[in-house]
Amino acid sequence: MSRDRYVDFLRAWAIVLVVLGHWLITALVRGPGGEITAPELLATIHWTQWLTLGFQIMPLFFLAGGHAAGGSWSRVRASGSTAGGWVRRRALRLLLPAAVYSALVLLAVGICSAVGVDPDTLALVGWAMGMQFWFLPVYLLLSALTPALHAAHRRWGALVPLAMGAVALAADTLVETARTPYVGLLNYVLVWGVAYQLGFCWRDGLLTGRRPVPAVMAAAGGLAFAALITVGPFPVSLILVTGQSPGNTDPPSAAMLAWVVAEIGLCLLAGPAMRRLLDRARVWRLVRPVGGASMTLYLWHMLPVLVVAAVFYLTGLAPEPAFGSAAWWELRAPWLLVLGVAMAGVLLALRPLEHWLTLLYERTRPDAGPRRSWALWFGLAVSVAALSRFAVHGFAYDGRFPLLPALGLALGTTLVTVPGPKAAYPSPDKPVDDTTLGAPAGRPT
Repeated sequence: MSRDRYVDFLRAWAIVLVVLGHWLITALVRGPGGEITAPELLATIHWTQWLTLGFQIMPLFFLAGGHAAGGSWSRVRASGSTAGGWVRRRALRLLLPAAVYSALVLLAVGICSAVGVDPDTLALVGWAMGMQFWFLPVYLLLSALTPALHAAHRRWGALVPLAMGAVALAADTLVETARTPYVGLLNYVLVWGVAYQLGFCWRDGLLTGRRPVPAVMAAAGGLAFAALITVGPFPVSLILVTGQSPGNTDPPSAAMLAWVVAEIGLCLLAGPAMRRLLDRARVWRLVRPVGGASMTLYLWHMLPVLVVAAVFYLTGLAPEPAFGSAAWWELRAPWLLVLGVAMAGVLLALRPLEHWLTLLYERTRPDAGPRRSWALWFGLAVSVAALSRFAVHGFAYDGRFPLLPALGLALGTTLVTVPGPKAAYPSPDKPVDDTTLGAPAGRPT
């Protein structure tokens, strides 16, 4: 089966909007003593929460991930390879670059702590460098569950995401009414899992085989979202806002579930026109490199903010109109432009590291046989726990070095990386559409 360029476009587009969204809402203010603070835009200028409707694009990334994973696992399953080998191969695409990124950030945190950097400043920087990590443990869990989820899909089809959505609504009800602890954690897998499972359905034609389905999804999801934010208790913001309760992302709420359905419906409606556009060589040449650099872009996109803060704000070179004023908004355009230029420099500087990671991945990718399956699953569990800790607290919670999460990520990544005995795997000459966040778009992996 040939690659669906629209799937690669969705992954690239989701990453680009995540980066632009984070850059747009990041505000830096230089205090009278030269200290830099970062006021929360969504919490202080409330109308900006409506902007999150355009920037919350991660449902489409999970949709595209499910589409790709469904095809990849089907071929691997048909070849007789093990579920552990497939899970390990996909996990490495995320874990290797995430672990290297974390190691470099933690090294910087350790050095800064040793030389006496202000703990509050260190905590803020550590949080900024880990704010995007929420995605990684969720995607790793869904990847690990793919063989079971796809088996359910083959048996029950579209009933599976319907059931997952129903359980997610029940869990959210318990969270909002009974304040049941820990139940909300299920919705990280259930709500985003609905999008992932719909990716299986999309690939198999269950969503596009009948014309009304995408339109019904878009209309029903949109109406449900509108009701939940007007009559219901939920806010419009689809990004976490400090002090806002209930929220839509921590954990994912019923309103987020409605938005997932609506956005996927719109995505499917736009599919035919977008495929015609992506068939143009000039357009595809723009999309493909973004897909290839997506993991690097996703992990490192807050580094330019720190660079710009040091060069322009600590030195007092940056103009500083009143926060939220018209002049401040006018400066958002050059702000994004400067960050884009800095990001291009970061990507260029990281090319040798990307090349080394590619070589490491190729050397550790043989199928993980049953003798070491315990290492894979235990390593994944430890890695998910460590990444979740970084996502919630950053890399320097309270200005301290996070020793236990750092050791956990190192141990987990090592266990997942340890190769098992070689086993049969699809020929690399055949097109394998199993790209994850870090896989080069348009190239078989």
